[in-house]
Amino acid sequence: MTDRYNRHIILSEIGQEGQDKISNAKVLVIGTGGLGCPVLQYLTAAGVGTIGVIDFDVVELSNLQRQVLFGTSSLGKNKAIAAKEHLQDLNNDISITAYPEPLTYQNAIKLFKQYDIIVDGSDNFETRYLVNDACIITNKPLVFGAIYKFEGQVSVFNYKNGPSYRCLFPNPPQKDTVPNCSDIGVLGVLPGIIGSMQANEVLKLILGIGNVLSGKLLCYNALNSKTSTLKINRSETSIQSVLDKQDSFESKHLIIDCQIEVIEISISEMISEKNVQFIDVREIHEQPKVDHLNVTYIPLSELETSLHKIDLSKKKALFCKSGMRSKHAVKLLQELGTKNCCSIPEGASEIKNFLKEHSKVNTEDFRLRGNEKI
Repeated sequence: MTDRYNRHIILSEIGQEGQDKISNAKVLVIGTGGLGCPVLQYLTAAGVGTIGVIDFDVVELSNLQRQVLFGTSSLGKNKAIAAKEHLQDLNNDISITAYPEPLTYQNAIKLFKQYDIIVDGSDNFETRYLVNDACIITNKPLVFGAIYKFEGQVSVFNYKNGPSYRCLFPNPPQKDTVPNCSDIGVLGVLPGIIGSMQANEVLKLILGIGNVLSGKLLCYNALNSKTSTLKINRSETSIQSVLDKQDSFESKHLIIDCQIEVIEISISEMISEKNVQFIDVREIHEQPKVDHLNVTYIPLSELETSLHKIDLSKKKALFCKSGMRSKHAVKLLQELGTKNCCSIPEGASEIKNFLKEHSKVNTEDFRLRGNEKI
């Protein structure tokens, strides 16, 4: 044990007493995505005695560009369980609990009460507000991180009467205003940097050393390596509003505010429709191309200036990489007065695979029928 943590123990600011504090600490990490992976790796390596990790999602190939806890052998596995398997190999001296389920208003309070520090590695605003409010109610410090393309943010909320997330952002953004990394992309190394900063804040909280990012929002730009720090003031009104509603907290339901309510029709249903214009709203360079369809290419960024490419006599079926941009596009077209539009929820890759298999089935069916005796 001493050999494993030797580089900590020989630091005068930590020593054996500090390492014992780390070993006795209990930390819950929300999400095992780009941020959660480095947080979990460094806290596990540091010897945090009890770690909880909650995530309902499964590992996909596109995750591997930035979610460095996973490999090809993890594909299709629940992320929390796959993370635990890897982390236990990294350090078998600590206790790791995987929660392969979504975080909800119904389980958050009970879960948070079991831990000393909460780390938010979620990727949507509804979950961030849920986590923040549950931390206020249970009086737990919250280590926050967020990423966007080439930029990241880190802060510590609800620490020693410091501000909360709602003090910085009182209300969630309006629907359809903020895309996620599936639609706009993210530099793979960025969540590693921001997640490592989050892990650093956790260790400072445990050890009681350094200057914690409470009341401060650290902003990092990966393109120019510049950082800036913004001051955050505590809002008693925002915090009290959460406490006033704590009795009804567990009766709420998680609804992702950034989702857009539009008509969605799967490719399996849409392929049998007649008189349909399929519109790809991804950028022109994005792959794969869906070559089994007669597709009109109109990037979302050019939609308003390309209305002349839309056939008003046909039903419009829009798609993108993950179904998010196509929803934005449908709503935009509706606002511009274009009717009879829908979004295909499957991404381009799924659509292409479906059409490929659909084509094989039709060919095989035709071949078998050709051999029938009449």
